[in-house]
Amino acid sequence: MNRTRLLMIGALALAIGLAASMVVYDRLKGKGAGIEAGSDVLVAADDLQLGSRVEDRDVSLVKVPASVLPPNAYTKKSQVLGRGVILPVSKGEFLLPNKLAPENAGSGLPSLIPRGMRAVSVRVNDIVSVAGFVGPGTRVDVLLTGSPGSNGETQTTTVLQNVTVIAAGHALDRNPSGDPQNTPVITLLVTPDDAEKLTLASSEGKIQLALRNPLDTREDEVASARAGGLYKGGVVPEVKPAPRPRVKKSEVAPPPPRPKMNVEVIQGEKKSDVEFPDQQ
Repeated sequence: MNRTRLLMIGALALAIGLAASMVVYDRLKGKGAGIEAGSDVLVAADDLQLGSRVEDRDVSLVKVPASVLPPNAYTKKSQVLGRGVILPVSKGEFLLPNKLAPENAGSGLPSLIPRGMRAVSVRVNDIVSVAGFVGPGTRVDVLLTGSPGSNGETQTTTVLQNVTVIAAGHALDRNPSGDPQNTPVITLLVTPDDAEKLTLASSEGKIQLALRNPLDTREDEVASARAGGLYKGGVVPEVKPAPRPRVKKSEVAPPPPRPKMNVEVIQGEKKSDVEFPDQQ
């Protein structure tokens, strides 16, 4: 009797456990169905350098949750292959439109030039390039030294301010170690008007690049420095203002005298004229 009761209790416990397991399984299955499915997205398979062209080996397709998918992320290799890199991309980083040049824009230096801007190269030496510290991404002022006047006096003037260096030699990316890199050519990013000024300055005299703090973007009014003002006793010639033309005062003719009033007075046979003064 006791044995039969124990068997019944064991069978009942087994049934309850099985039922509980089924309920838990169904609930877990329902939660699993609610988990969002992953989406295919392109990431960099290796570090992509500035100005490089995206090749098939440079990208890989991975599956990530839709909740962490950045907007405008590329999902097909055909969307990125052959395009130039305008911002460095690290390995495993998403490929986004702001990091790639437009389609058919090519790669290298041309793909880094924004619309409406121009890249102008100037020949430099160790001194002009600030001992090699002028590299891609730095900002400089362009100074011109020459003798523009008829007296032959040398002067230096600031031609351009806050100009971005887009390349140093053939390098489109800055040196990560910060060591000076001497290059014979510096390429500056300028507007079309400034491109004309820079080209003219290169042919008119000697140019010098002045390195700026990247946070200092203010452009100041800088007067030209003249050779005469650098030495003791030297006097910088002052520019005299042009004389003002004298205005001739028109002479006003005096008004004509007013006519006098005469009255003829007759006294008997005697006549006389009496003159009266003007009352006005």
